[in-house]
Amino acid sequence: MDAKQFDLIVIGGGPGGYVAAIRAAQLGLNTACVEKRGSLGGTCLNVGCIPSKALLQSSHFYEQAEHNFAQHGVKLSGLGLDLDAMMQRKAKAVEDLTKGVEFLFKKNEVTYLKGHARLTGPDRVEVDSQSYGAKNIIIATGSDIVQLPGIEIDEQRIVSSTGALSLTKVPERLLIIGGGVIGLELGSVWARLGAKVEVVEFLDHLIPGSDAEIAKQFQKILQKQGIAFQLSTKVTQAKANKESVTVTLEPAQGGEAKKARYDVVLVAVGRRPYTDGLGLEAAGITLDERGRIPVNADLQTVQPSIWAIGDVVAGAMLAHKAEDEGAAVAERIAGQKPHIDYNCIPSVIYTHPEVASVGQSEEAIRAAGIPYVVGKFPFSANSRARAVGEKEGLVKVIAHRDSDEILGVHIIGPEAGTLIQEAVTLMEFKASAEDMARISHAHPTLTEAVREAGLAVAKRAIHI
Repeated sequence: MDAKQFDLIVIGGGPGGYVAAIRAAQLGLNTACVEKRGSLGGTCLNVGCIPSKALLQSSHFYEQAEHNFAQHGVKLSGLGLDLDAMMQRKAKAVEDLTKGVEFLFKKNEVTYLKGHARLTGPDRVEVDSQSYGAKNIIIATGSDIVQLPGIEIDEQRIVSSTGALSLTKVPERLLIIGGGVIGLELGSVWARLGAKVEVVEFLDHLIPGSDAEIAKQFQKILQKQGIAFQLSTKVTQAKANKESVTVTLEPAQGGEAKKARYDVVLVAVGRRPYTDGLGLEAAGITLDERGRIPVNADLQTVQPSIWAIGDVVAGAMLAHKAEDEGAAVAERIAGQKPHIDYNCIPSVIYTHPEVASVGQSEEAIRAAGIPYVVGKFPFSANSRARAVGEKEGLVKVIAHRDSDEILGVHIIGPEAGTLIQEAVTLMEFKASAEDMARISHAHPTLTEAVREAGLAVAKRAIHI
């Protein structure tokens, strides 16, 4: 049987892959997208970003009802937790969205190929024994969990993020290995529902690579919420039985080991590029030292017809970064000249309060020898934050000392993930802290804290 020919085949139906496929189809390219999971959306939609946000919201409502409604004059009695209903709501959100992506494929006439894709050359893809030709191929296979030596994930007692999203009961004691975004978000879910949560982190601080001041305040807030931390500590062994997990912990730099027992252990030490069984060697592509696919500035591999985006290439492992890259590559294939400013890609941790940032941390700016000025404004001085009882946290703006251009913005506080977008937009247009300060902001809103931080860069903040 002759292979069917496409202008573009996208391997992977996650945020990067499906956006690339849809954008390519919009541009008139005959496009196919291969996905082996059986549902579109990738890790993010199926077992990552979306289900975790559903549980974060549900658990937040439960915690608010349990501890905070009384101050609003809302009286409750007989409060209970229906974990099954909570999980069903999460599953429904995932199902609706995966079906939504399938609908978008049909609407845009993208051919959806279900199965495992393998490269058999620079212009050929085999999907479950069926061969297809393509003028261009985009690899968008995403990432997989990183496993630790001596710790076997069974998704029952020792779980990955996937298992932690589907626990059938609230564990009495939950240990999280890794103080990054995934562990802290899922730890927040189960802590709100009643688990005693501990976090073990090899480094001496949380969320590696983040602004140190924000990370320290974040840890203090989470500790007030009942989450315990063991920093500069490593887990060397975890053995599970039917009832619990026995964990061996040691100081990161060596020292006396100790043992502790937990009901569930979540391994959340990061993710690795997923290229297993992809047949890269058949296309003449060699991975780099970190298992990533090397690409040029246009996201093109050593084979001009093969491109790679998202978690399989260098850069932050973020769904929206993959989406931007997917759209950009589709446009390049169609002859356009898109641009991505990687310094303006935001990151968000969806705990409560949220943590969000864009640009460089103060530590990175200092290490680069760039002269800078910092402006900060606490939410405790923001009228809207005080009115709604969300006064923890701050906005931190870092600007170039000479040009006043905004170099980085870091927010910990209510709706930080939404507030950061103002900073992203300003930085895309190379705006200054003065621009941020001069733009009118509605009152009373949380966004006024962003303006005040901009004013604070020039020591002009009004409300502190």
